[in-house]
Formats: sequence, structure tokens, C-alpha cells
Amino acid sequence: MAASELYTKFARVWIPDPEEVWKSAELLKDYKPGDKILLLHLEEGKDLEYRLDPKTKELPHLRNPDILVGENDLTALSYLHEPAVLHNLRVRFIDSKLIYTYCGIVLVAINPYEQLPIYGEDIINAYSGQNMGDMDPHIFAVAEEAYKQMARDERNQSIIVSGESGAGKTVSAKYAMRYFATVSGSASEANVEEKVLASNPIMESIGNAKTTRNDNSSRFGKYIEIGFDKRYRIIGANMRTYLLEKSRVVFQAEEERNYHIFYQLCASAKLPEFKMLRLGDANNFHYTKQGSSPVIEGVDDAKEMAHTRQACTLLGISESYQMGIFRILAGILHLGNVGFTSRDSDSCAIPPKHEPLSIFCDLMGVDYEEMSHWLCHRKLATATETYIKPISKLQATNARDALSKHIYAKLFSWIVDHVNQALHSAVKQHSFIGVLDIYGFETFEINSFEQFCINYANEKLQQQFNMHVFKLEQEEYMKEQIPWTLIDFYDNQPCINLIESKLGILDLLDEECKMPKGTDDTWAQKLYNTHLNKCALFEKPRLSNKAFIIQHFADKVEYQCEGFLEKNKDTVFEEQIKVLKSSKFKMLPELFQDDEKAISPTSATSSGRTPLSRTPVKPTKGRPGQIAKEHKKTVGHQFRNSLHLLMETLNATTPHYVRCIKPNDFKFPFTFDEKRAVQQLRACGVLETIRISAAGFPSRWTYQEFFSRYRVLMKQKDVLGDRKQTCKNVLEKLILDKDKYQFGKTKIFFRAGQVAYLEKLRADKLRAACIRIQKTIRGWLLRKKYLRMQRAAITVQRYVRGYQARCYAKFLRRTKAATIIQKYWRMYVVRRRYKIRRAATIVLQSRLRGYLARNHYHRILREHKAVIIQKWVRGWLARKHYKRSLRAIIYLQCCFRRMMAKRELKKLKIEARSVERYKKLHIGMENKIMQLQRKVDEQNKDYKCLMEKLTSLEGAYSSETEKLRNDLERLQLSEEEAKVATGRVLSLQEEIAKLRKDLEQTQSEKKSIEERADKYKQETEQLVSNLKEENSLLKQEKEVLNHRIVEQAKEMTETMEKKLVEETKQLELDLNDERLRYQNLLNEFSRLEERYDDLKEEMTLMVNVPKPGHKRTDSTHSSNESEYTFSSEMAETEDIPSRTEEPSEKKVPLDMSLFLKLQKRVTELEQEKQVMQDELDRREEQVLRSKAKEEERPQLRGAELEYESLKRQELESENKKLKNELNELRKALSEKSAPEVTAPGAPAYRVLMEQLTSVSEELDVRKEEVLILRSQLVSQKEAIQPKNTMTDATILLEDVQKMKDKGEIAQAYIGLKETNRSSAMDCHELNEDGELWLVYEGLKQANRLLESQLQSQKRSHENEAEALRGEIQSLKEENNRQQQLLAQNLQLPPEARIEASLQHEITRLTNENLDLMEQLEKQDKTVRKLKKQLKLFAKKIGELEVGQMENISPGQIIDEPIRPVNIPRKEKDFQGMLEYKKEDEQKLVKNLILELKPRGVAVNLIPGLPAYILFMCVRHADYLNDDQKVRSLLTSTINSIKKVLKKRGDDFETVSFWLSNTCRFLHCLKQYSGEEGFMKHNTSRQNEHCLTNFDLAEYRQVLSDLAIQIYQQLVRVLENILQPMIVSGMLEHETIQGVSGVKPTGLRKRTSSIADEGTYTLDSILRQLNSFHSVMCQHGMDPELIKQVAKQMFYIVGAVTLNNLLLRKDMCSWSKGMQIRYNVSQLEEWLRDKNLMNSGAKETLEPLIQAAQLLQVKKKTDDDAEAICSMCNALTTAQIVKVLNLYTPVNEFEERVSVSFIRTIQVRLRDRKDSPQLLMDAKHIFPVTFPFNPSSLALETIQIPASLGLGFISRV
Repeated sequence: MAASELYTKFARVWIPDPEEVWKSAELLKDYKPGDKILLLHLEEGKDLEYRLDPKTKELPHLRNPDILVGENDLTALSYLHEPAVLHNLRVRFIDSKLIYTYCGIVLVAINPYEQLPIYGEDIINAYSGQNMGDMDPHIFAVAEEAYKQMARDERNQSIIVSGESGAGKTVSAKYAMRYFATVSGSASEANVEEKVLASNPIMESIGNAKTTRNDNSSRFGKYIEIGFDKRYRIIGANMRTYLLEKSRVVFQAEEERNYHIFYQLCASAKLPEFKMLRLGDANNFHYTKQGSSPVIEGVDDAKEMAHTRQACTLLGISESYQMGIFRILAGILHLGNVGFTSRDSDSCAIPPKHEPLSIFCDLMGVDYEEMSHWLCHRKLATATETYIKPISKLQATNARDALSKHIYAKLFSWIVDHVNQALHSAVKQHSFIGVLDIYGFETFEINSFEQFCINYANEKLQQQFNMHVFKLEQEEYMKEQIPWTLIDFYDNQPCINLIESKLGILDLLDEECKMPKGTDDTWAQKLYNTHLNKCALFEKPRLSNKAFIIQHFADKVEYQCEGFLEKNKDTVFEEQIKVLKSSKFKMLPELFQDDEKAISPTSATSSGRTPLSRTPVKPTKGRPGQIAKEHKKTVGHQFRNSLHLLMETLNATTPHYVRCIKPNDFKFPFTFDEKRAVQQLRACGVLETIRISAAGFPSRWTYQEFFSRYRVLMKQKDVLGDRKQTCKNVLEKLILDKDKYQFGKTKIFFRAGQVAYLEKLRADKLRAACIRIQKTIRGWLLRKKYLRMQRAAITVQRYVRGYQARCYAKFLRRTKAATIIQKYWRMYVVRRRYKIRRAATIVLQSRLRGYLARNHYHRILREHKAVIIQKWVRGWLARKHYKRSLRAIIYLQCCFRRMMAKRELKKLKIEARSVERYKKLHIGMENKIMQLQRKVDEQNKDYKCLMEKLTSLEGAYSSETEKLRNDLERLQLSEEEAKVATGRVLSLQEEIAKLRKDLEQTQSEKKSIEERADKYKQETEQLVSNLKEENSLLKQEKEVLNHRIVEQAKEMTETMEKKLVEETKQLELDLNDERLRYQNLLNEFSRLEERYDDLKEEMTLMVNVPKPGHKRTDSTHSSNESEYTFSSEMAETEDIPSRTEEPSEKKVPLDMSLFLKLQKRVTELEQEKQVMQDELDRREEQVLRSKAKEEERPQLRGAELEYESLKRQELESENKKLKNELNELRKALSEKSAPEVTAPGAPAYRVLMEQLTSVSEELDVRKEEVLILRSQLVSQKEAIQPKNTMTDATILLEDVQKMKDKGEIAQAYIGLKETNRSSAMDCHELNEDGELWLVYEGLKQANRLLESQLQSQKRSHENEAEALRGEIQSLKEENNRQQQLLAQNLQLPPEARIEASLQHEITRLTNENLDLMEQLEKQDKTVRKLKKQLKLFAKKIGELEVGQMENISPGQIIDEPIRPVNIPRKEKDFQGMLEYKKEDEQKLVKNLILELKPRGVAVNLIPGLPAYILFMCVRHADYLNDDQKVRSLLTSTINSIKKVLKKRGDDFETVSFWLSNTCRFLHCLKQYSGEEGFMKHNTSRQNEHCLTNFDLAEYRQVLSDLAIQIYQQLVRVLENILQPMIVSGMLEHETIQGVSGVKPTGLRKRTSSIADEGTYTLDSILRQLNSFHSVMCQHGMDPELIKQVAKQMFYIVGAVTLNNLLLRKDMCSWSKGMQIRYNVSQLEEWLRDKNLMNSGAKETLEPLIQAAQLLQVKKKTDDDAEAICSMCNALTTAQIVKVLNLYTPVNEFEERVSVSFIRTIQVRLRDRKDSPQLLMDAKHIFPVTFPFNPSSLALETIQIPASLGLGFISRV
């Protein structure tokens, strides 16, 4: 179709703009041929009339569809032109933060001016091994492509990095080299890759400087060849440098700096080693202060200096050479400060003792006078004479600067040479990858010789680039069998000829330099005469005669001729060089020795591959044979030669291009300046690549991709079985012009714009389909709405009519109700009136009748009361009359009686005078007195009673008073009768008076007390009420507090539970981390072990003939063997069969004993070393003291014997005391344990007592033996001399302590005698053998043993007594505390007292309960310990009985009567053991491990059979108590398993088989170890099969470590199997066909998402997982271990998939998210089928699931951002932002993610603390555990199949 047909309404175009370069606009109406104006609508909302060029009538560039914007490859764009390229780069850089983009074969890298996390090792691993088009553009992808092509095609590669200063060339080259260093590694232990990377800091310090455009600009070009061996590992490198900017040493523009090294030196001037350089601040030197910018922001020059020195040290530059370099650099700085004074116009001089020059001469070691002379003079040589001519000040200054530049250039070359020497390798180089970091095309306001050379080099590189691109295009067309038509592309050969051909610019420049009076002006005139108007590329400026213009491939550049000749000559006076060569400083002449040894750059081989050992070509080196004319060789000539050599090298390699773009001149991060970007794109050749691609068929689709994308444009009848024919038929209908496309072999080629046209057709078809769908759906919705409204209207009508009917019915009901209400209301009114009247009548009647009855009652009452009054009045009058008469009568009686008494008294007085009468009266008086006395006593008693009554009864006071009055009258009468009793009566009366007073007082007190009691009672009641109120309040508070306490307890419980869960999780994480760290160490150990084996094999191969004789081992190895009691004989016996059976393998099996001990004590070695050192010092002191004592011993021997005898007696008495105490303790123990006879510990106590009794009896026997021998020893004590025995006292003491019975002591005695027999020198003086002396020594040690035992018993008794005393003290303290608490409780009120006592009792009971629990635990421990001792004693008793039976003599057996016994035949009962001979061990290991085929065993035999067989063999060795056999078998087993896994370690079946068997072997060792924790699930028969003699816990740890290593190897094997399938099956393959659309891929081929015959699908992954699972189940692997393997497999799948998703922009789309979620659901279904949902495997896929959800969710509003942040908790912030940046719509109906939305996400996730790492660690291995899984299989039932070839093993 015609291109004009695409210019329809709403089509978008690009129009030129002076500010933005290109601006987007939209057509407002269709374009018709012949229109001169286009109506456009700009994006900012303005309308514009765009006038077409009347001459060319070119239409503006069309804009690509939105789905093509942001593509990884610019060649994938349908419209290939400058605005499309610029816009695509801008969108990727600004919106997606992607700095890399492909443009065909070129990688465009835009400098972000910001550190990005895309260069870590995880990214390197992700790109390693990937195809270039499968991942997002990256410098690592280019490096991987170069590395892969080098290995695949065996052809050298080159990476050409170019760009402006500040575009990031050096950083890109650095990352490429880092990639090679990381991926390939080095072939030696010299860490060559580190040295290659270490060369960067050195070269940057001496070759980089700050410019106005870049803070770290490379001011030289370099080509680094990284050499590889045949295995493609780095072996070395070589560096070539080009065109160092020497002028920067002496001059810097404003805001620029000199080379970094000078400022680093000045910043480090205060260091002690730099004081001799006499440096200072950079502003003090002329060469460093001209730019007025000595500091770079964010850069510490002192630290950079330290890095530079470290790099020099790493590259082998010694400290002395480093200081020499710094001396020369400091000398250059001081030389720049040398000043000149003019004498006249033609001469100058240096002031005498000029300080800068003197410092320069001191540093350089040259003569001051000589140097000052030649700085101001020069030598002129003619044919006959030589002249010395003074020079002017200007010439002297120029000569000084030239000398400085020359010295720096020589030093630069010297450093490069030494770097190359450090990177040189003796290994032969097989291939190399070159990295060219060279300056890009430059154009400034003033361009000089440097810019000319740089642009000349770029012309050559651009020519090579164009030819390479043209060649690739031609190869692609020929490969697809498309007719090849010559593409017209720009060839810059004329421009190159203009520069380098004969009579070219360089040739004329060299010719002018040879002229004696040649100047820049004369050279310019020659240029004008030669090329002006003759070459179209050469022009002359209008306003200048000292400049020229060259039309380069990128732009026109105007060069100023001034300075060309001087810079080309690079003149240095020869006399100054000679002065420097004569320097005493050795390094300085060394710089200029290369002048005589230099090799011409043209002497390199024509192949372009030069050896690494050659001297690199430098711009300042000359040709051999022309030493005298060295300074006449021009810089241009040197540069041309080195450039030719570079081009030869590049042409001999496969080039890869990286074009670096500087986005802005202000170094702002992620800021894009369109003008600057377009300039660089034009200059670097990217647009030329686009133009070449656009000239042909830039868009290329495979037939399958085209069919999948444009299936919507086909009708059903057009779809054929042959996809190719179908595409042809469709294209012929869609595009009528057949020149717009070509059919290739596998692809369809389209011209520019045709894909956009097809996309437009597709979009129109989809839009029409959408409109039709919308029409149908809208009609259906409206019909549905009408029906719903109709149903609603009918419903409303129904409800209205119903409402009206209900209202009428309600009216009728109300009318009827009103009638009824009226009826009842009228009846109610009448009845109420009647009731009121009737009630009133009744009330009146009742009131009247009540009034009459009350009157009658009152009358009767008055009459009754009158009668009562009359009665009481009459009675009172009668009593009154009676009392008056009675008193009168009594008075008369008294008077009469008084008279009669007086008469009687007179008579008595007369009678009393007579004695007889007195006697008679006396007799009567005594009786009366006695009677009176009795009466007095009775009265006293009555008085007491009265007193009691008075105090007790208040109401009886009146009656008591009357009674006392009567008694008083009687007493008065009796007093009258008895004078003797009168006084007593008076006293009684006084007492009665007193009592009355007391009574009154008592009554008053009682009243006051009662008042006070009442008052107290009231106060108490008030207080009680207050207390009750307070109590109620307290109860309420108590309830509230209890409620709070309960709530707080709940909260604390919840908090504690949460904290416990968190701590548990943290502990689990820490445990997993520790496991992971430990397992990583095991992995590293196994790797080192394999490396050791490989090195040993290499050493074995290097040694042809092994030397006979004893093979020496490592000293540390042997010392460790001896330390841990593993003899060398066992190792030899293990090694001999292996040497006989496998003579080719010299590997000695791993010494498992040494490995066990090292693993167990690796953390204790340092401490033990210190302790052993201290012990050694102490022993040495003891030895010295013992030697001194032995010298004095002959004189003191007798005294020692006497002292020992006395000490022995004391010990005997002490022994008796301790025996008594022991008996008492025994009794007390028996008494205490008597009540607890039934307790579990009672038998153990009895056994302990029996043991103590036997020990005491044994001590008595020893005592008797000592007494018997003591007499013999005393008699011969003088003859005894000191003997030097081999037995050490401490060792003997320890041995005696270990002896359990008499037999062992006797054996020890015999061994001691035989050992010391040869060493005794004077034993013949005692007897023949010296036995008595040995007996004495042995018994002396025994006595020491007894003494130590007695001391220990004494200490134990003292400890017990101390414990009892402490217990008594604690009881006393407890008693005092109880008393204090009781006293405190008594002071409390009753309620508080009860609560306090209850609280105290609860506390006491709790403490007692805790104490009892502790005692119970101690008792349980004691019981367990005693049970173990009982087992050991029972075993020893059995052994002793067997030994006694064996010791019975034959005579004893013969004496017993023998009678025949019938022995019944019994069937053999197998014990679950296998017996084999020692010499069959290697055969057993060979048949059971080395030569066993896992597949046959897994199918035909029970799972874990080899493990069961090995354990049964171990059981038999344990039964025989043969430790050597156990060790040998276990060591051979472990080493053989390792050998099998090393040999067949890449076979999943083998690794799985031995992992399963190793775990089963480990479980058997645990299950039958005898430990209670592992015996819970055993049967009684299985408990009988437990190991009896050996504890193999340490070997269990070794087997556990071996299982961990096998597990890690299993993970690596399945990872290698799954790795190629994951990306293809999970991402690229369309499981749901037709969901994801296919987009154009561009020149970089991408793996197709359509499943071909060789592609992996999701079904492939599931089949592989099924295979893994079935193999593990067949091998009997533990279910828990299978779950861990499944978790690891799913983690690998999820991590690899997510990592590829994060690095592939084409995979981040909505449809791909659906595909991923479907694939994950299939994996989850597989987990359900295998019952592995609880294995944690699903959780490992959570990051991938969330990434897929992130691709599908809505991404517009803040609510969407909040939902994303809460949903994606398993993804890091970097991953979320990366997915959002990479999100790419596949169809036009999808929308891109806005930049503002991404920033919102970043703000919301700012506080999230997660890892900044972008990719997941796909190599991560979860820590594995092996839960104990006992077997129910009985060992005695296992049968050994004959197929295993184990006939030499017999069942026991």
C-alpha cells in the first residue's frame, strides 16, 4: 500500500522542533495527495498548520503504535527513523529507568549518573549462559555473548566501547571485565581476575582526570586483551594504550583538573613516607591549580591514594618502585613551579638556588647546575659544528613543559609495562576477548590536534562498524534465501583517505614538521592548495586562514591549525634527556631505556593476534636502528601505526559494540536532554545502523509468530495446515504491493511501516469486534432493563390494588367496631351510675351504725374505770389506818420492853459481881461467842454473797438493803447481849458504810461505763458501718482489680504467646541460619576435599614411578592420629587391599577417626593449646624439682621410709574412723530408706550398700597385705636405692582408680613387673627379679590411692555435715521468720489476719512443693544412674562368672560325675547380625556400595537394604567387642559412598539412592543405640538388638554430615536438570493458547513462546517432578526428606522464574501474569496429588504468585497502590518497582503504568525494611534436617539376595 494512505485522521506524526528536536502531533483530517498543509493537534493542546516542503513534499515521520514504544531493540520498531529512536530511548530511560537498549548489534548505554543495583553477582549469574535476546539489554548480555561465541566458534572477540567524555565508557568496560572475571574464574591460584580488575584503579589514577563534562574522564584510549586457556578460564591480560593527553600535565582549562594521581599525592602529603617529597596543597603547584577546581565533590583523594597503592601492591609493584613513581610525579609538580627571568629578548636565566628546581634535582638525583643550564639553553648541531644557544623565556617555559610531558608519558608507559608484566601468564593463551575503551567523536568550540586524532580513530572504527553491520545484514538475507539487493549506505573511506592517504592531512603535517622553518600557517596554506575545491569533504572557513573543516560521518568539524606542528613534533631537547639519564636515581634512567629497545608497531604479525608477552605499542616509541632520530618521529605517525594495528586486531575478531550516551551536560540523574542525545546518536553510528536496517527489510517475523499475532485477520477458510502457506495467502490479500515484504526460509521480512499497517488493520478488526460486542451487550442490557421495569410496574400495580382493598376492609371493620363500642359504652355508663348510688347508701348505713356502737362502748368503759378507782382508793385508806395503828402499838411495846430491860439490867449487874455467876456466865458466853463467831462467819459469807450480788445485780439493791437492815438490828441486839462482839459489829457497820459508798461509786462508774459503752457502741457501729462501706468499696475495687488482673493476665498471656511465637520464629530462623551456615561449611569442606583429591590425582599422574619404601605422612596428620588413639596399623591394613585391587588409584581413605575428633573439638583447640602449654610448663618445673630432690634422696631415703611408716599408721587410724563413720552412715541410710522400701530407688540403695561392704572388705585385704610386706620392706630399707621407673605416679594413680576388681589389679601388677623388670638396675640386691621392690612401689601407689579415697570420703562427710548445718540454719531462719509473721498477723484485724495466714500458708506449701519436686528429680536421676550401674555390674558379674568357668582346671571337670544327657535339636534363632571375615571387608564394600546398581535394588528388593546389611555387620562387630572392625567398616563405608558419589554424582538415581540409604543407616544407628529417646517405638525384640559395647554417637554425626553433603549434591543435580526447563516451561510456553500476543522481536532473536519440538513446556516440568518423586519413593526416602526436596525444587522453580521475569521486559504483561498463575496452579495441583501441600513448597512460590498478581491488578489510583502494598508482602520494594517499570502492554487496549503511580508506590514502601537486592538467590539451599524415622522391619527377618554377591556373609 502507499505510505500516504497511512496519513488518516487521528494518525500521529513527528514534526521538527527547535527545543525538543521532535514533537508529537495528531492529524485532524485525512491527508490527500497534493495537499500542501497538514492540520495538526499538538499534545499540549494547540492546533498547528504544518506546511510541507514544496520541493521534496516529504510527509512528517509517522509515530509507532504505543505497544511498540519502549521496546528492548530499536530495530523492532515498525517505523525506523530518528524521532522514533529518540522517543523509545527517552521512554525507557525516564519512565522505565532502563539505561540499556539494543539497536541491532549495538548496545546503547545511557549514563544514569546514579548508582543502580543491577551489577551484583546475582545479576551476573542470571545472565550467565543465557541467549542475548532472551534477557533485557545489559552490558552483561554483551559480555556473555562474546564469551559464548569465543567458546563456541573458537574465535577471538572484541567489545568496542565508545562515547563522549562522561558517557560512561570506562564504567562499561570495567563491568564487562568484571563479568569475565566472575564467570570464567582463573586457571591458577594467582587470582588473575583480581589483578585484571586491580589494574583499573591504577590506570584511572594516572590516566583519568576531571573535565567539564566528566569527573572521571579517561584521557587516553586503551585496548585490554583478556587471555583464556583451553578451558576458557582467565590466565592473563595485556593492555595497549593510545594517545595519552600529555598536554593536560601542563595545562588545564577552567573547572578542570590535572590527572588524579597528582591530587592524590597532595592529599597524602602528610604521611610520614611522603615527607621527603616536600609536597603540600594542590593550590601551591602551577600544574594543579590552573583549573581552579582542585576538589571533586564526593571524592576523597587520600582514600583513593590508598586504593591505588593497594592495587599496585596486588600487581606486584614493590614499595620501593611505588616510592620511585611518587618521587617522579612530585618532581614533575616541582618542575612546573620553576620560574625564568628574562635577560633580554633572546635569553633567560633561573634565579640562583631556586627552591623548586633544587627540590626537583634532589628528587631526580641530577646535578642542579647542569639542569638549570640546559633549561635555559639548547644545542644546535650542523654538519661541521655544534652551537649552544640561549633561548627566550617563552621558549624555556615551553621546553620545561615539554620535558614534564615527556617524563609523564615515559612514566605512564613504564607503569603500563609493569601492569602487563603482572598480568602476563606463562600458560599458553588459547583465545582472548579484547575490550576497547576509546574516546568517541568529539567536537568543541576550539578543536585542535587531539580532537583531530580522536575523530580520525572514530572514522576508522565507524568504517569497520558499517562493514560489519552490512556483512551481518547480507548473511541474514542469504541465510533466509531472500534476493540480495545492494543497500546504499554511507562509506567514509573518502574521509579516511583525506586524512591518511599520500598527500593527505597527516602526510602534509609530517612533511611540514620536517621543514626547518615550518609553521602552522604554511601548513594550512598547503592544505588549502592541495584539497580545497578538490575534495568535497574538505572546506575552508570563510573568516579564517588558520583553520580547516572536515565533513566527518557524524558532523562537520572546524579545526584550528595553531599548535598542530608543535603537538605533532612533541619536541624535547636531547640534552635535558641526557641529564635525566645520568641520574643517580636508578628508576629514572630505567624510564628512558625503552627508547633503545622499542619495537615498531608495524612489526606485529598480520593475523592481529599478538602474544601477551610482547612489549605494547606506545605512541612515544621509535623504530630500531633509528635511535639518533628518535625525536624526529611524529605523534601522528605513531598514532596512525597503532591505529592500523588496532584495526587489524579488530578485523581478526568478532566485534561487539557498546555506544555510551551522555543524557545531559549537568550530570543530573535520569534527566534526558534530547538535543545532546541526538548529537551523540548521530555521532556514534546508531542512526546509521537504523538507516541501513530501514533501507532493507527491518521487521522480521517467524511464520508461527506472524500466525499467532495476526490470526484475527484471517478467516476460517484461510487457515490451512501449513502455516507458511497460510501466511503467504493472507499477506497477498492484506498487502497488495509485493515489494513490501519477502518470504524467507523461516521468516517473513517486511519493509519499514508495514508492521504498523498490519497493526492498524489488526486494531481496526479488534475495534470493530469490540463495537459489535458492545452493541450486542448494550442491547441485551437494555432488553434486560425493560423486562425488569415491566416486572416492577406489574408488581407496583399489584401492591397498590391490594392496598386499596385492605383500606376498604379496614373501613368496614372500623364501622362495625364503632357500633359495638357505642353499645358497650352506654351499658357501662348506666351500670356505673347505679353502682355509685348503691355504694353511697351502704356507706351512710355503715357510718351511722358504727357511731351508735361506739357510744355504747364508751359508756360501759367509763363505768368499769370508776369501779376500779373506787377499789384502789378504799384499799389505800384501809392500809393507811392499819399502818398508823401498827406504829402506835410498836411504840408502846418498845417503851414497855425498855422498862423491863432496865430492871433486868440492874439484876444482872448485881449477879455479875459474884464469881460463880461470872463462871456460869463465862461458860455460856464462850458458847455464845462461838455461836457469834459462827454467825460472824456466816455473816461474812453473806456479806460476800451480798457483795457479789451488789456487783452483779443492780435490781436487787433494795432487797439487799432491807436484809442488811434486819441483820443490823439483829446484830445490835446481839451486841447488847454480848459486849465482846460490839466492836466487831461497829466495824461491820463501818465496812457496810464503805461498801455503800463503794456501791454508789460503783454504780456511778457503772453508769459512766455504760455511757461510755453506749458511746463506744455507737462509735463502733459507726465504724463498722464505715468499714462495711469501705469493705464493699474494697470488694468492688477488688473485683475491678481482679477483672483488670484477669484482663492483664489475658493480655500478658496473649503478649507472651505472641512474643513466644515471635521468639520461636526467631529461634527457628536462627536455627535455620545456623544449619545453613553449618551445611555451607560442609559444602565448602566437601569442595575442598574434592579439590584435594583432584590435586592428589594430578600429583600422582605427574609422578611416573613411585619410590619404594615407607610412605611418610604429614606430621600434623600423624600427630592427630596418635593423639586420638587411632593406630597407623589400621590405616595400613585398609590401604593395602585398596592398593592391590585398584593400583591406579593412590588415594588413601579418609581417616574417619581424625575427622571425628577434629569436628568435635575444632572450637576447643585454642583453649586446649593454652592449657597444655601451662601444663607443660608446670610439668617442666615439677621435673626440675624432682631431679633436685632425687639428688638429695640417697641421704634422706631412711627418713622418708620412717615418715611413710608413720603416715601409714595415721592413715590406718584415719581409715578406722572413716569406717566407723561409714557404718553409721550406712545404718542411717538403711533407717531412712526403710519406710521407702517399695520406692523405685530402694533396690539400688541396697546394691550400693553391698558394693560399699565389698569395697571395705577389699580395703581390709589390702591393709593386711600392706602389713605383711611392711616388715620385709623395713628390714631392707637401707639397701634400697632410688629407681627410675617408666611408670609415672599420676598415670599409675589414674590406672589404679580405673581398676574394678582383684583380677584387674593382679594383671596390672604383672604388666608393671614385666615392664619395669628391664629398667631396674639394683633389683638383685632384694631378690632375683626385684619383685619386692615392684611390690613396694605398687603398694605405695595403692596406699596413695587409699589415702586419696579416704580424703575424698572425709571431704564428702564434711560436705554432708556442712549441708546439715546449713539446713539447721535455714530451719532456724524459717522459725524466726514464722514467729515474725505470727507477731505481725496478731496485730492485724481478723479478716486481714486470716487472709495473711492463708497467703503465707500458700507460699510455704508452694516452696515445699518446689523443693519436693527438685528432690524428686534428683531421686529420679539417682535411680537412672544406679540402674545404669546395675546393668554394668550385672554385665561384669556375668563376665566374671564366664571367666571363672573358663578358669576351672580340667581336673576339676574330670572329678565330677558325667552322665549322658539327651540334647534336643532346636531350630536356629537368628539374632539379626551378619558375620564376615576381616579380609572380606573390601569385597563387602565393593559388592554392596561400589558396584551396586541402584535401579535393580530399588525395583526388586526392599528399600534401604544396603543400609540394613551394613548395620547388621556393625552389630556383629559390636557383639564381638571388636572396635578395630567397627572403625574400619564405618570408615570404609563412608569413603566408598563418597567415592561412588564422586564417580556418578550427576546421576539423580544414584544420589537419591545413597541419600536414602545413608539416612536409613543413620536411623538404624539411632534406633538401636540403646538411648531411651530412640527406643520408644521399638518392639521388645528390637530392643534386644541394641548395640551393647560401643557408643557410635560421633559416627552418627559423621553420617549426618555425609547425608547433608549428599542432599546438597542431590539439590545441585535436580537444579541442573530443571534449570533448562524452567524459563521455557513457566514463562515462554503458552499453556493457555492465544492469551498472550506476540510482539516484534527485532534483530536480537528471542526464544519463541510457541512450543516447538525441542522446547520445554509445563508438562515437561511436571513429568520431571513426577520422575523425581517416583525415584525417591522407590528408594524408600523418608517422607519428611521428600517434603524438603520438594520445597527446594519449588523454590528453584519460583526463584529462576521470578529472576527471569524481572530481567525481561517482554514478559511483564497482563496476559503473561495469567499464564504464570495458571502454571502455578498446575504446580499446586501436583503438590495435592502427591500429598505435599504441608511441605512448605507452596510458600516458596509466593513471590512469583504476587508478581503475577501485580501484573494483573489495576494500577491507577491511590487505593490500587494501597492494595498493591498490602498484597505484595513477599516481594521487595526493588522488585515491585522493577515489575511496574517493566510492565508493557501487549495490546492497544492495555494502559502503561504512569510514573506518578510508581512514585506513589515508592513513597508508601519507603518505611518497609527489606533487602535492596533485586534478584532472588536461586542457588540458595534450605537447611536440611533428618527427623528420626524408626523402622518396623525386624532385622532377623531380612534375607540377603544372591544377586548381591554376598555369599561370604553368614547370618548369626
